[in-house]
Amino acid sequence: MRTQLNSWLKTAQAVSVFALLLFTAACKKDDNKLASGETASANAVKANAIGVSGPKGVCYVEVNNSDLRNVGRYKLASGQQLFDIAIIFAANINYNTSTQKAELYFNQNVANVLNNKATYIQSLQSKGIKVLLSILGNHQGAGISNFPNQAAAQAFAQQLSNAVTTYGLDGIDFDDEYADYGTNGTGQPNSSSFVYLVSALRQLMPNKIISFYYYGPAASRLSFNGVTVGSKINYSWNAIYGSYAVPNVPGLSKANLGPAAIDITTTSGATAASLATQTVNNAYGIYLYYNLADGDYHSYLSNVSNVLYGQPTVYN
Repeated sequence: MRTQLNSWLKTAQAVSVFALLLFTAACKKDDNKLASGETASANAVKANAIGVSGPKGVCYVEVNNSDLRNVGRYKLASGQQLFDIAIIFAANINYNTSTQKAELYFNQNVANVLNNKATYIQSLQSKGIKVLLSILGNHQGAGISNFPNQAAAQAFAQQLSNAVTTYGLDGIDFDDEYADYGTNGTGQPNSSSFVYLVSALRQLMPNKIISFYYYGPAASRLSFNGVTVGSKINYSWNAIYGSYAVPNVPGLSKANLGPAAIDITTTSGATAASLATQTVNNAYGIYLYYNLADGDYHSYLSNVSNVLYGQPTVYN
């Protein structure tokens, strides 16, 4: 839960991971790419990953108070980037009471990042880091779970796709919080909304990343008329920081799931290391970091990287 508004190589010992690193320093965390003509399913569409063999690092940044570029300042001792995916937290779903439609909204801090894409987005992409935009409710009654029909979901998906194209993003992340369903006369969550939304977005963005922060009404509404959200998205991860819980998203393999989640500013180093150990032992493909703030956290992050990759983290 937010505290504010807002196959894999299986290793039994960290030593064996480190040995592998020395032998294949340029190895990717996931070298699978979408082949030409390949269907856009959860297991076919992969991020073009960076770093060493092991789980991908996914990092949310609260851009209202922290610099997105911090994600690119952390590397492993061998030189690879620590994080594979950076997520801009967050854009919003607003509700236009005149048109009775959902609208994509950027506050001034998010807008600053997007409008200065060369500085914030492309600088990370040049290091191999994928950059996603998180989509969050805004207390106005509109959210990913209450589109009243397929056309409404498709219209909002088009707004998202347009933003990805305009700002050169690598994809969209969905977070079903703070919608306050029912406000402004809006409907309550329904079973078709999220499926319609991700289906439309996948059609518009066959080669981009779509992820789901496993929380909120959408987490219990993942299939409709035989179509599953897991067949349309790439990744899903646990939303409770300091805990280990596997998201129940049918259609996603272990490689596409992140049961471990930490808040860098509040989760203890010992807990972060324990969650990393569970991730490796159970062969899951994602480790989720939230709230990378300004400053130097390399010592803390080494608690995780030493377990996941057999190397400490360094800070540039």
